[in-house]
Amino acid sequence: MPLVVPGLSSNTAGNDQQSEWLSKLAGKKLGDKHDEISFAKQDLPKEHRVIEPGSMVTQDFNQNRMNVHLGKDGTVQHVDFK
Repeated sequence: MPLVVPGLSSNTAGNDQQSEWLSKLAGKKLGDKHDEISFAKQDLPKEHRVIEPGSMVTQDFNQNRMNVHLGKDGTVQHVDFK
């Protein structure tokens, strides 16, 4: 019988959502409009936070909140739902 631990089981729906957002945002900067190098901030999910390098964030878990991680150059490096 497999060990099932709440909160540690795989969530394929969440992974699909994460992959979808990453494909839209990866390598782009966040701005006021969409173009080939930027993505409009107002089109991000209502529950999101932008995390810049070296910034402090809370460790509370919110599976509905999208975290957008930026690189030093201000482009999106990855996203997660935590």
